[in-house]
Amino acid sequence: MSWMFWVVYSCKMKLYREQLPNTSIIIPFHNEGWSSLLRTVHSILIRSPPQLLAEIILVDDFSDKEHLKAPLEEYMVQIPKVRILRTKKREGLIRTRLLGAAAAKGEVITFLDSHCEANVNWLPPLMDRIAQNRKTIVCPMIDVIDHDNFGYETQAGDAMRGAFDWEMYYKRIPIPPQLQKSDPSEPFESPVMAGGLFAVDRRWFWELGGYDTGLEIWGGEQYEISFKVWMCGGRMEDIPCSRVGHIYRKYVPYKVPGGMSLARNLKRVAEVWMDEYAEYIYQRRPEYRHLSAGDVATQRDLRNKLNCRNFKWFMTEVAWDLPKHYPPVEPPAAAWGEVFTLGWREDLRIGDPLHTKKVCFDAVSHNSPVTLYDCHGMRGNQLWSYRKDKSIYHPISNSCIDSNTAEKRVFMNSCDPTMPSQQWLFENTNSTILDSFNHHHNA
Repeated sequence: MSWMFWVVYSCKMKLYREQLPNTSIIIPFHNEGWSSLLRTVHSILIRSPPQLLAEIILVDDFSDKEHLKAPLEEYMVQIPKVRILRTKKREGLIRTRLLGAAAAKGEVITFLDSHCEANVNWLPPLMDRIAQNRKTIVCPMIDVIDHDNFGYETQAGDAMRGAFDWEMYYKRIPIPPQLQKSDPSEPFESPVMAGGLFAVDRRWFWELGGYDTGLEIWGGEQYEISFKVWMCGGRMEDIPCSRVGHIYRKYVPYKVPGGMSLARNLKRVAEVWMDEYAEYIYQRRPEYRHLSAGDVATQRDLRNKLNCRNFKWFMTEVAWDLPKHYPPVEPPAAAWGEVFTLGWREDLRIGDPLHTKKVCFDAVSHNSPVTLYDCHGMRGNQLWSYRKDKSIYHPISNSCIDSNTAEKRVFMNSCDPTMPSQQWLFENTNSTILDSFNHHHNA
C-alpha cells in the first residue's frame, strides 16, 4: 500500500468536531487570470461546508486588466459570500493581505493565493486543529498544479517540514524519525510555513500584531509569522488531510515594484527575530549587513510585550533538525575553485559565487544529464564522492560524471577511471578532509 493511498484512506475515516469555527478566506490578487481566479473561488465554494465558510474576500491590488474590473464585479455580485475590496494604489502582497484581514468577520482568517484549487474536505481538518488550540497556525499540504496543462499532482516528497538555509531561501526537510507518526495523516509540527496558504484564529493573528507593516511588497513575511508564532507562545502545524493545489508559475506575469524590498524584508526579520543568528546570514550575504531595515523599534517592543522566547530556543526546540541539513557554520571545504575534466578543458560554473545562490550537481539516474539545482541538503541525487582516481562518483545511481566534448554535454555514465572524460580536477583540494568526507558518507 503506497504512502499516499494510506493518507487518503486515513483521512476518509477521520471525524471532526460538530462545532467548528467559521472562517473568512482572504485572496489577494494582481492581474490574475480570469480562469485561475474563478477556479480558486469556485473550488472553495463547492468543497467547503457552508456553515464553516463565513465569506470570501477578494482583495484587488490595483489590477489594470479589464476583466478584473466591471466583469469581475458583475460576476461576483451573484455569489452572496464573495465580496471585493480594492486598493487605491499598488500595495504589494503583504499589505493587501492585511487589508483583507482587517475587513474579515469570521472567527478564523484563512489566507490563500489567487491561483489555487481547494481539494475535497480541505477546510474541516484546518478548523478542527484551531478549535483544539486557538494559538495553532495550520497550513494545508500544498499540491502542484502544472503551469502548462493545469494537471494536479502531489509535491515531490509530499509531507516534509518547512525550513530555510542561511541565505534565507525556503527549504523542505524530511520529518525526523522522532516526529514521525504511525498514522501519516496526522498533523505534524513545521518550523516555517511555505508562504501564503494558512489559517489562523482571527484574535490570535491580531494579538501577534498581524504582519509587520514595515515589510514591503513581498518576501520574508512567512519567516516573520513563523518565528513569531513559535517564539511567542503558539505553534504551527501542517495538516496532511487538508490539501490545496497551487499553480507554481515559471515566471511572474507582472512587474513587482520595490527594487530591494526582498533583501530589506529579510534583513528586517533577521534584526527583529533572529538575535545572534542573524550573523550567519550576514556572513553569507554581506550586502545585507549595511542595508537599512527601517525602524524596527515597534516590532521589538511587540516582541517584549508578548514575552517571546529567543531565537536560540527556536533553533534548539523547534528547528533542532535544521542544522543537520543547513549548518550555520559551513564545514571546511574538501575541494574548491574551478573544476574541469582532463578530456575537455572548460570549467563548469554558474557565475560569480558572491552573487549567485548556492546550487548543487543533481542527477536522477544512470545516463541522465547532470544539472545544477537548488541544494536541498537531503543527499540522494545530490550526494557525490570525489575519489582518488579523480572521478566524481554518484552512489545513488552507481555512476560517474562523464562529458561529451563534441556535444558539450555532462552526464552520468558507467564508471571507467581510464577515461579522461571522467577525470575531473579541482583547483584546490584538502586530501585529509576529502578522505574523511568520503569515509563518512560511504560508511
